[in-house]
Amino acid sequence: MILPVPYDNTSTWIKGADKGPSAIIDASANLELYNIETDSEVYKQGIFTEAPLQVKNLSPEQLAKEVEARISALIDKKKFAVMLGGEHSVSIGAIQAHAKKTADLCVLQLDAHSDSREEYHGSKYNHACVMARAREACPIVQVGIRSMDVSEKERMDSERVFFAEDICGFNGKYKKSRDRNSREDDKNNKWMKEAVSKLSANVYLTIDLDVFDPSVMPSTGTPEPGGLFWYDVLELVRMVIEQKKLVGLDIVELCPNEKDKAPDFLAAKLIYKILSYKFARG
Repeated sequence: MILPVPYDNTSTWIKGADKGPSAIIDASANLELYNIETDSEVYKQGIFTEAPLQVKNLSPEQLAKEVEARISALIDKKKFAVMLGGEHSVSIGAIQAHAKKTADLCVLQLDAHSDSREEYHGSKYNHACVMARAREACPIVQVGIRSMDVSEKERMDSERVFFAEDICGFNGKYKKSRDRNSREDDKNNKWMKEAVSKLSANVYLTIDLDVFDPSVMPSTGTPEPGGLFWYDVLELVRMVIEQKKLVGLDIVELCPNEKDKAPDFLAAKLIYKILSYKFARG
């Protein structure tokens, strides 16, 4: 079940994330529906797109309640919900809904920003506070982080954060050199295995598209240099799905550019790949 939530009331730099859901849906019409990697056509199992939530004029607190109610209803119907943002604040209600209805839940955040402020611009439900609210509901694991405020450091569990400089950098924790032995370690996906090992049995996945390096995903409201690449993200997500139970998903922060449709298509294909990983075997 695809649920568009076109909301962009708390973003603080480039506006336009409210246009992200429709851009993803438009791009999806151009996907090849056969997935080579899984040798499957997952669409045959049924993908339904609901009408967008009417949230334009809501406060972030009202938004969280609206999203929680809608996602809870989908969970009760035993639907796998894929929410399309919108800015990252849309994730709060979805995470709260899953946390209330799913035992042994963990949130896996793929993001350039830690989004862990207790409050921002007068609201605890701002896009910069998403993971602070998630942390109140269940354990979290953060991947790709490369930007944060010093105030977030105090409450951060560094053992559950995989900073981009450690997993992508030349001299990071997981890549101390670029010799042959180091490349062999890369093939073994040491950091991915460690990240997955820290997850609970049930996983809610929130993907802020700025987790990707801006060379492949420039269409976000707050692009940050030094991110993950396409196959990094796919490999991690596939590992999660193979070893844990993925119970929900959101893709947020696409800020579409009329002159560059490639990022829209990346987001659409990412969703289709994840659905293929989860449902390829029926």
